[in-house]
Amino acid sequence: MLGADNSVLGPAYNNLGTLYHRLGRYADAERHYKRALAVWEKRLSSDHPDVGAALYNLANAYRLQRDFANAEAAYRRSAEMMIRRSRRSNDTIGQALTGKAESEATRARRRFAEWIQVAYALAEREHARLPELMRTTFQAGQSAQGSEAVASLAQMAVRLAKGNGALAQLVRQRQDLAAEWQEKEKLLIEARSGPSGRRDAAVEQALSARLAAIDLRMSEIDKRLGKEFPDYSALANPEALAIEAAQAQLAANEALIVFFDTEQAAPIDEGTFVWAVTNTNVRWARSSFATKSLIGNVAALRCGLDQAAWDGEGGTRCARALTSPSDPAEIAAGGPLPFDLARAHTLYVALFGAIEDLIKDKHLLIVPSGALTAIPFQALVTEKPPTALSANAADYVHAAWLARRHAITILPSVTSLKALRQFAKASKATQPFIGFGNPLLAGPTGDDRSAWGRQSCPKHRPEGLRVASRSVRAPLSQFFRGNLADVDLIRRQYPLPETADELCAVAQATGASQASVHLGDNATEKTIKLLSGSGALANARVVHFATHGLLARESGMVGLKAEPALILTPPGRPSEEDDGLLTASEVASLKLDADWIVLSACNTAAGGGTDPGSDEALSGLARAFFYAGARALLVSHWAVNSQATVRLIIKTFDEIKADPKIGRAEALRRSMLALIEAEGFAHPANWAPFVVVGEGAR
Repeated sequence: MLGADNSVLGPAYNNLGTLYHRLGRYADAERHYKRALAVWEKRLSSDHPDVGAALYNLANAYRLQRDFANAEAAYRRSAEMMIRRSRRSNDTIGQALTGKAESEATRARRRFAEWIQVAYALAEREHARLPELMRTTFQAGQSAQGSEAVASLAQMAVRLAKGNGALAQLVRQRQDLAAEWQEKEKLLIEARSGPSGRRDAAVEQALSARLAAIDLRMSEIDKRLGKEFPDYSALANPEALAIEAAQAQLAANEALIVFFDTEQAAPIDEGTFVWAVTNTNVRWARSSFATKSLIGNVAALRCGLDQAAWDGEGGTRCARALTSPSDPAEIAAGGPLPFDLARAHTLYVALFGAIEDLIKDKHLLIVPSGALTAIPFQALVTEKPPTALSANAADYVHAAWLARRHAITILPSVTSLKALRQFAKASKATQPFIGFGNPLLAGPTGDDRSAWGRQSCPKHRPEGLRVASRSVRAPLSQFFRGNLADVDLIRRQYPLPETADELCAVAQATGASQASVHLGDNATEKTIKLLSGSGALANARVVHFATHGLLARESGMVGLKAEPALILTPPGRPSEEDDGLLTASEVASLKLDADWIVLSACNTAAGGGTDPGSDEALSGLARAFFYAGARALLVSHWAVNSQATVRLIIKTFDEIKADPKIGRAEALRRSMLALIEAEGFAHPANWAPFVVVGEGAR
């Protein structure tokens, strides 16, 4: 009655294909997916999500029939369509990764993951296609990893669009065009969906022409943004970097390593893919360790590094994960952490074994994914240890840590390598240091005043203080009321008085005055924004925050407010200027000229490491600081002994001062090795928490 190509038949064909798919009749499923695709390609816009979904379903049917060539082609078309649509319309901009947005991000990642898995299986069959497939999947992995970080940076674009400069005007124009494109696409689909006799060819042609014109104008704006405002383009709308472009950014002594973990996509086994790139060579390898095994191994390894992992039910999980008996109560009370040297070696072999020769003697630039964002790679062990959990201090001193072979820099994305090296300028800051910490928090009961008495630097710093677990323990779902943070809930987080000692000691070590340390009442959003406006913040080479860190998904923010943040002293009443949370978008609005941003807070190195989107904290905060004018971040994976923190940071700065040519990552590596040799600090829980993120070279 309607005709074989009517758009209402698309879902029927697709659903029938899905039924055959579930029955295991993959050839029949393929036939009906093709019919759905033919209808939707004719009736819908060129990059409509339904067209992409039909291609993805068809790719799955090919894969399950082991037709990897056709599967790879269909996956590629589907993924490229998703990339174009995302860059054109920014469908997920500003959405919190919860509910529908979270499931869509998960589906997008799965689509890229299956494409990479099929491409690798095809390359094993057709060796001549290996170079081509290696290059396309290198970019596919970047797109998959980037999909989770977009929302945490979206608020920055909203803030910039409120300005009056040329950048704000272009951002507003692009946002308006994106909204119009979405509206015109809906109208075109409605026009094409009617019965053939009632369709208006002139209306359809006009809508198609307008969509093409919008595409052209947005492309022109993107080119102008890239040329006139390269920092903004690199942060807010980065394109995946080709292997050749990445190689052009690398020095002879550097190796870029990109990890991407996957789950099983039958009949292909699960695994973690590794791209190792030097300025003259490239290798694509696959490890049998996949998402679930990585999560388990990383969690077990962190039980030997992070005291907080043993709190509450975590103690039971850690005891179950480790291979030798451990008393959770004893460890949670401050007993020695059982670091598993053998497991650290197993992880090293799984992740680096296939590329060991390619990266020999090189500074490693690592882009981690999933669970791997939660481990400090320097604590992996390159040679099989003689003992496992029974290790003592001597074993830790003599272990073959990866830090002995390589300086390591973490990158939030491959694209950040080019952005940092292409646009970063030499710092003109004249002051050595500025720090913010010990926010006035009162704990869950509201009567903990331990932070109130530490609002200035003492003449003599107490030694050996232990940092409390820098995590947010109050309920996380109510941090925002409307557009502003709930200052009462912020105030009920655990105080951090020991951070005053840390900041004061680092200030003294860098030759800064006590006035450069802002504690308690002075550790506020308002203070930071005033210092930014006056230029004082941009006059510091090192900017140090010692406080709680929040993930975007932890903050309880909704809509356009979904982004990571740092907790500061909350005001009496919240305002746009100060509500106690310094969010990623507010960071991006600061004026910095810093060689280092030190984030001595939990959740600044990674977002927990137990789900594929866990790197959003690193991506959001790091990229925002880079945009504001920082070259590198020094971030922590867990709360650490204050004395160890101070010694690590001071020694790192001393190494750079003695020889500026060695770079930040090498300076941190030397500082870690020195701490390993120091009495009482050989356990990796003391020397391994910090990582360099960003520009680790000179």
